[in-house]
Amino acid sequence: MNQRKAYVYAGLAIFFWSTVATVFKIALKYLDPLNLVMYASFTSFVALFIIVLVKGKLNEIRTFNKADIGKSMILGFLNPFLYYIILFKAYSLLPAQVAQPLNMVWPIVLVFLSIPFLKQKIRLSSFIALFISFAGVFLISSQGDVFHFGKSNPIGLILAVGSSLIWSFFFIFNVRDKRDEELKLLLNFFFSSVFIIMLNLITGNFKVPSFEGIAAAIYIGLFEMGLTFLFWLKALSLSRSTDRVSNYVYFAPFISLIFIHYFLGEKIYGTTILGLFLIVSGIIYQKIRSGK
Repeated sequence: MNQRKAYVYAGLAIFFWSTVATVFKIALKYLDPLNLVMYASFTSFVALFIIVLVKGKLNEIRTFNKADIGKSMILGFLNPFLYYIILFKAYSLLPAQVAQPLNMVWPIVLVFLSIPFLKQKIRLSSFIALFISFAGVFLISSQGDVFHFGKSNPIGLILAVGSSLIWSFFFIFNVRDKRDEELKLLLNFFFSSVFIIMLNLITGNFKVPSFEGIAAAIYIGLFEMGLTFLFWLKALSLSRSTDRVSNYVYFAPFISLIFIHYFLGEKIYGTTILGLFLIVSGIIYQKIRSGK
């Protein structure tokens, strides 16, 4: 019974993650990246606050010391504040079918960052996985024309791949923090909301959105930043083993292409599908060779 529930929660998470690339592009028609981060981040904070309050966990924050609060400030700065500013800017410069897969290379980047931060040894398989995945990056960036590379906005490409670097740093710092995940997320979004509101006020970029913009931002805040991650954690906790559900997450970017095509009207290039296949293959190869 629990395994069936795990599949349901995993299915919900994968579905919502499959839709967000499309919603990103729609939201960016009405909001610039900084305002989109602000409204989406604040939405996640409110949603998580309600969840933590209903579960009776809110008082546990009082047990956090100054070091814990400092960690939350750093984590909140990395993600969602910095990560989503970079990611949304990349989406504003690139087609969704390019930005979304390029953001996926973070598991490979994470392996290499684990050398200095987690004291892990690098293997030949990691370099092979990196080569496979970045061959996919090259194909996707070509936008259907591998002989005339450079059709994609170069700054957008750097930002899309760079966002995976920020996420990897966040992952490393977060995995070493053993506090309750929901409380950590709540504080992350609190500090992120403070940072992004201050940035918009200082830069004079604070804008009241249209109905379409706020609706898209709320959707992103709920189903990309906040609740969907909790769905995924619930699926992992209910499953007999994490691999029974974790590998299904690789369906998300392929399903995402369907939404991108039908709702954004983007022509999906064969190089996008092949490149995405290579990126996922590199990640899976790395997992298999590392025994995970």
